[in-house]
Amino acid sequence: MANINPVISFLRAFLVVLSLTVFTVPASALEISDLDTATSTKVDRSDTLVAQGKGVDDEVNDPIESFNRGVFAFNEFFLDYILSPLTKVYQVLPDPLEQAIGNVLHNIKSPIILLHDLLQGEWSRASITSRRILMNTTLGLGGLIDLADHAGMPRHKEDLGQTLSVWGVPEGPYLVIPFLGPSNPRDIIGRLVDSYIDPISHWAGNTDREEINYTRLGLTAVDEYGSVRKELKEIKKTSIDYYASIRSLYRQKRASEIRNGKEQKLPPIPDFFTYHYDEPEDENSAKAGASTGFDVYQRSGTLEAY
Repeated sequence: MANINPVISFLRAFLVVLSLTVFTVPASALEISDLDTATSTKVDRSDTLVAQGKGVDDEVNDPIESFNRGVFAFNEFFLDYILSPLTKVYQVLPDPLEQAIGNVLHNIKSPIILLHDLLQGEWSRASITSRRILMNTTLGLGGLIDLADHAGMPRHKEDLGQTLSVWGVPEGPYLVIPFLGPSNPRDIIGRLVDSYIDPISHWAGNTDREEINYTRLGLTAVDEYGSVRKELKEIKKTSIDYYASIRSLYRQKRASEIRNGKEQKLPPIPDFFTYHYDEPEDENSAKAGASTGFDVYQRSGTLEAY
């Protein structure tokens, strides 16, 4: 019998403990806040998304803030003293090699992206994803070279958390998860399910090749954190309350991702378990992003948690 991924086991145990605290708070404390109408533009998703999208800044939706701040401090220790030194070693690699590693990590994740494109009824994006998989896996040498991007098929991301939002599932309260960073109950469920159904992860786990999953996890962590480490350091230096800044940026960024990146432009916030990229912007979305004052932090590849 294959070994169970310890990260998944840890998350399951953590969710049990967390549920005793989170899901006993009054229902009024768990109302979903919406994206501020001052930064909203045309949205082509369902009315449910619009209803979920107003006033992210108006209500922090953080009923267990003291607990979250404690986990946040632990994560900062992990970043400063463990992941950051490892990332510095990783960045000794030549830039083309780092880029190739990032390309492969995204290509491996593409089947999950395709699945959620289809579940959300995003047929044009599903077509792009399927063509990206075919082109990059064959002509792109297993994903080492992102030929599809050069052919006018830019990468994007989807996950179960976004799919559940499209289906009308509320996000629940803001949470900070050890090692994973900012999240919410809907996205935690999405992470667990996506991890289980991921073809490579599933194959490695069922054939006693867990070292493949660990290697993939480690490379994803250092690759993504390395791409935003300087930006996060700048945000920390200029923030009065770094925890509140990350919370606000994460929730706005997540709302933007659910709308396929069409609402606003925000700083990169890394997620060590899935590689996320900004969506192509139209003129209106660029204007909306400019109003946030965060343009200096925008990169081609941005991430979800810190």
